[in-house]
Amino acid sequence: MSSQETLLNGRYRLVAQQGSGGMAVIYKATDLALGRTVAVKILRPSLTNDPEFLKRFRQEARNVANLSHPNIVTVHDVGQDGNTHYIVMEYIDGEDLKRLIRAEAPFSIDRSLSIIIKICAGVGYAHRAGLVHADVKPQNVLVTETDNVKVTDFGIAQALSATQPLERQRVVWGSPHYFSPEQAQGESPTPASDVYAIGIVLFEMLTGRLPFVGTDQQELAMAHIRETPPNASDFNPNVPVHLDRILQKVLSKEPASRYRTADQLGRILISYRRQGQSTTDEVPEVQGQDPVKDTAATIPPSADSIHLAPAPPISDPSPMATAPTLGNPQAPVRLSESVTNAFTGPQTNAFTGPQPHSAATSPGIPPVAVSHPYQPPRAPEVMIQSRYRAAEPPPQLDLVTLVLAFLAFIAVVLLIPLWIAVYQAWLG
Repeated sequence: MSSQETLLNGRYRLVAQQGSGGMAVIYKATDLALGRTVAVKILRPSLTNDPEFLKRFRQEARNVANLSHPNIVTVHDVGQDGNTHYIVMEYIDGEDLKRLIRAEAPFSIDRSLSIIIKICAGVGYAHRAGLVHADVKPQNVLVTETDNVKVTDFGIAQALSATQPLERQRVVWGSPHYFSPEQAQGESPTPASDVYAIGIVLFEMLTGRLPFVGTDQQELAMAHIRETPPNASDFNPNVPVHLDRILQKVLSKEPASRYRTADQLGRILISYRRQGQSTTDEVPEVQGQDPVKDTAATIPPSADSIHLAPAPPISDPSPMATAPTLGNPQAPVRLSESVTNAFTGPQTNAFTGPQPHSAATSPGIPPVAVSHPYQPPRAPEVMIQSRYRAAEPPPQLDLVTLVLAFLAFIAVVLLIPLWIAVYQAWLG
């Protein structure tokens, strides 16, 4: 921006560019009226000539402004200064999750569960408000030094009740590495689509890589639709089999086979984490136990980090749309039904700067052997200590024990007449 444009409406002074995405540029700014630091999201000039997009942009601001949750970035204001359209948001002093994954993955089981449960809390709150994020990815998750999590950029979120059928057929919502099979086929996203994307984020934190790769958007779309996702334990042997099975359910091809909302997934993971913390490292795994079913049956009445306050009202719902950014594999994209557009090069996202390109399903339980183009070398056999083991079942009675118990019972019964005779002799 030029120097004349560094002050918006005489109130927001732009300090420094923080990053850029497909449809906007993010600035750190100062709110002169309230004396606080904020983030300002400014639409790219190439989009401001589209009245329909501007309408969706303003609707985005209204919808997200109604979301008040500790795991969602707060929207303070929306405005226009000449031909510059912007949204003013809460400023988060932290890094996006993608940077952390590149620098530190694979994460520990504890840290991965802690972060993903908070993501589920924020996205689940939006689901209860009637909104779908539709672009859940690490670039849209900000993490502070204390691992507090804020989900941002509901830029392509839409009101569920106002989905346009024509738009559903024409637009692929989301980012190609994280969108669900139904999104890859051009269908409108649902809460189950967000659950799928959250599952990919969890897989990436646990392994440091994505479950599906491709040279272009068409290849990625076909991988989401057809390929079986690998087990996270194939790349990180510390991942427990029970968590692998939950991930396989989350990455099911059919939306009905996944957890229905992010809230439900969050409760499942909270219950799983509690069960893991209540067992010891030495307890062996129980064969045949199904963590997905067993965990779902023991959902606690209250969940840590899941805020179940009533969802806020959504005014004037209308469908939201994503910007046409086919050149950015990490940003929201539009694809035709044939899904034939190829990547054109690395882009920058809304908070992190330059983003290089990132490097297969029966969702049934238990997991089955999968075929994947990359087979990692086998690690030497070592004893892996993990708190996430199933508790040992109580010992069962075998045949010998039952026979001995029966004989003891007969002996006691036969002694009763003897005791009666002794008692009568004593009285006589």
